[in-house]
Amino acid sequence: MKLNQLKDNPGARHTRILVGRGIGSGKGKTGGRGVKGQKARTGVALKGFEGGQSPLIRRMPKRGFTSHFGCLAAVNLDTIQEALDSKKLSSAKTIDAAALVEAGVIYCAGEGLKLLSGAHPLKTKVNFTVTKASKTAIAAVEKAGGKVEVLPPKVNKLLKEKKKAAK
Repeated sequence: MKLNQLKDNPGARHTRILVGRGIGSGKGKTGGRGVKGQKARTGVALKGFEGGQSPLIRRMPKRGFTSHFGCLAAVNLDTIQEALDSKKLSSAKTIDAAALVEAGVIYCAGEGLKLLSGAHPLKTKVNFTVTKASKTAIAAVEKAGGKVEVLPPKVNKLLKEKKKAAK
């Protein structure tokens, strides 16, 4: 094969159709747009337009909301007990959000950690440092011989700083 014998595969290049060049061309008059009027013009977006009727997206009810305060990672005590049994966590160290992320128990800490009591009680003596904890979770940890230290959430610190800056 020589350089002067090189050519594209059949159908690799398409010839551009010239539109609006008379009725005989097959693409004259409306230029392939099919209709005259609003849809034939450029810059017309009709997505969601239903001819003056209230669109479907506006007829559907709104659901849920997005919290502006971030979210806390919630963990049950039985999940922590499973991690302790499988040696992912150590009961000698204080368990906090960073330790749970490192152990792979939670994906990310978010704005802090909330401790919840699960279906099964905690058997191991463990100390916790959390942002929030339910009363039953605190009671279960203390029954097992551990302690729960509840820290103020990061969100409240941020809100207080914003209020001080605004004054």
